Amino acid sequence: MTSISNVSCFNEARRVAIFGGTHGNEMSGITLVNLWIKNGKEIQRKGVETKPFITNPRAVEKCTRYVDTDLNRAFTTENLSAPSGDDLPYEVKRAQQINEIFGPKGSPDAYDVIFDLHNTTSNMGCTLILESSKDHFNLQMMHYIKPALDMVYLEGLSLDLVCLEGLSLDLVGPQPQGVLRSNIFESMRVVLKHALDFIELFNEGLEFPPCSVDVFRVWDKMDYPRDTNGNIIAMVHPNLQDCDWEPLNPGDPMFQMFDGTTVRYEGVGTVYPTFINEAAYYEKQQAFVTTRRETLVAGAIKKA
Repeated sequence: MTSISNVSCFNEARRVAIFGGTHGNEMSGITLVNLWIKNGKEIQRKGVETKPFITNPRAVEKCTRYVDTDLNRAFTTENLSAPSGDDLPYEVKRAQQINEIFGPKGSPDAYDVIFDLHNTTSNMGCTLILESSKDHFNLQMMHYIKPALDMVYLEGLSLDLVCLEGLSLDLVGPQPQGVLRSNIFESMRVVLKHALDFIELFNEGLEFPPCSVDVFRVWDKMDYPRDTNGNIIAMVHPNLQDCDWEPLNPGDPMFQMFDGTTVRYEGVGTVYPTFINEAAYYEKQQAFVTTRRETLVAGAIKKA
């Protein structure tokens, strides 16, 4: 990336990958990627090589989140540099293979953009996850998509060790694990269409002026109440369930104990919960994530 007269210049995004099946029971991305592997006409754009790819085929075959360990957490420097061997968890070996195919970051062979398609059991709607608040290219992409889809954006972590320009992750819910819902499927499909349209317009030389994007920045992670043995002793309160992105104020109900009593939020100031009662996060001891709203500013961008 270079900057000329307050306009950031990026190289053309000529190689784009679309990942499905990073978690093998999140069916929208798996189904779309398999569809596009058979016939990728709708994801092709002029001057762009778009590659659909199943990232965790063993987990997809078993319709389980992962086989040995969470692939979405396996793209660490330590894992990617670990000596290969049969004793490595399957997902660590798979992360190394994916890094060889689509990365490594900073190399001439690294893909320019990677979309990793996920579902959530939470009522999050369509969410794009951005790794860096200074990533003007992805911020501009989000701004382009938002008017068409009225989307919400969560700033968090991504697998940018693989990808040259970082990773845009499309997360759509609510959808149960191992289930395909037509409305969620179509929402994800539309997200990808607009994102690829943005890349094509950028490559053709369209300059995107400065813009602002409202985001929800991760603040804290909240666990369920537990007894001294670590057993969960409460549920997400009915007033909070399915209320992703809605304000949670001090004193608002947060959990309902199994005996019927209410646990209220005691934090300082208003937060916006998300990933509420996400099924995959029980093992991570996480009931929901709190976020805070802020506005990010993206500078003008154009093709270098």
